[in-house]
Amino acid sequence: MSSAITVDDRRRATLERLHGEAGSRPRPTRTSRRKSRQSASGRSGPSVSDPSTTRVRTRPAPEVLGPPTGTYYAIAGVVAVFVMLGLVMVLSASAVTEANLGNSPYRVFGRQAMWAGLGLVGLLIAARVPYHVWRKLVIPIGVLGVAAMAAPFAPGIGASVNGARSWVRVGGLSVQPSEFLKLAIVVVAADLLTRRGAALAGRRATIAPIGVLAAVGAGLSLAQGDLGSAVVLGAIVLSVAWVAGVPLVPLGLMAGAATSAGLLFVVSSQRRLDRFTAFLNVSEEKDHLAYQTYQGFLSMANGGLSGSGIGGSKGKLGYLPYAHSDFIFAVIADELGFISWFGVQAIVNLGGVTGVLPVTGLTLPFFSAGGSSLFVSMTAAGLLLSVARRLNSQSVATTEPASRVGRPPRRP
Repeated sequence: MSSAITVDDRRRATLERLHGEAGSRPRPTRTSRRKSRQSASGRSGPSVSDPSTTRVRTRPAPEVLGPPTGTYYAIAGVVAVFVMLGLVMVLSASAVTEANLGNSPYRVFGRQAMWAGLGLVGLLIAARVPYHVWRKLVIPIGVLGVAAMAAPFAPGIGASVNGARSWVRVGGLSVQPSEFLKLAIVVVAADLLTRRGAALAGRRATIAPIGVLAAVGAGLSLAQGDLGSAVVLGAIVLSVAWVAGVPLVPLGLMAGAATSAGLLFVVSSQRRLDRFTAFLNVSEEKDHLAYQTYQGFLSMANGGLSGSGIGGSKGKLGYLPYAHSDFIFAVIADELGFISWFGVQAIVNLGGVTGVLPVTGLTLPFFSAGGSSLFVSMTAAGLLLSVARRLNSQSVATTEPASRVGRPPRRP
């Protein structure tokens, strides 16, 4: 009896011990199962807890912007003054003409103010977005800029002005695609030169692509019959390349080739040649081909150095064609006195008004009545603000361990 009890007790104790160990034993994990398999096969792997085998992944953190520099405030102030002064001068130059035509004297001004509002939106967006982000959009921006140049040839929306088919008109809205191409060309050229920073003198790496870019921009404008925009687009590319550090010799050769191509374009049409050379004989052509230039002379002479005051110009009373757009500088010089300007496009515009260069129909940035020009100029100013805002910025990188041993870190 006692032996039977001893056997039963021993069996019960054994079963309780077995069940208790099974209930308290932890469930095998994926790592333990992998280690068991490696041990069974005679292999050993790295320990997850070993810090020496843990990969570290680095990803960029949001940039930390420092206080705005004086350059930032200077650009913002100049743009604000130019836009407001430009609106005032557009109203002054167009109100009387529009009233004589039976329209509202505020018609041109209202349209320009609308474009100024759109330009402000573009400026704020461009200033807020880090400028390096635009590098990811270089190809789409370039493709859209080139594709837009074909729009003036589309039936129903394309329009010709002074022999140049370079406008798109939809309802009461007029847009000049070459203005948007100028911004696209700047972005593409800057990205190209940044990528080729170590080989700026390389013929295949830098010089040839820059030449192709200038030829595409100028060639598309010449195809529209717009010599002024062709000059500006080519000059923009060569100027950006010069600032970036491309040697002067190849740039000079490209400039010479571009000048030769432009002259061939001019002499290919007698009408174009006559208009182009009219500035050389203003006194003899003042009643015909040089009429606009001669009236610009009179307006500037009337203003002198101090100006005749806002609204005091007489040239805008029907004597000076395109007083609110192409020749608005003559009205500004008349009413505000002689004011100098900057930039390639401004030089060409002022050269045409003052009779130093041929009249090419270019607008004066921020001042001339022209919505697409104002919008693009303000957006471009936003890009400058973005660069100026980030002169004191810092970028702090954060690290995090890789989620799996042996897994390569993802690119930031």
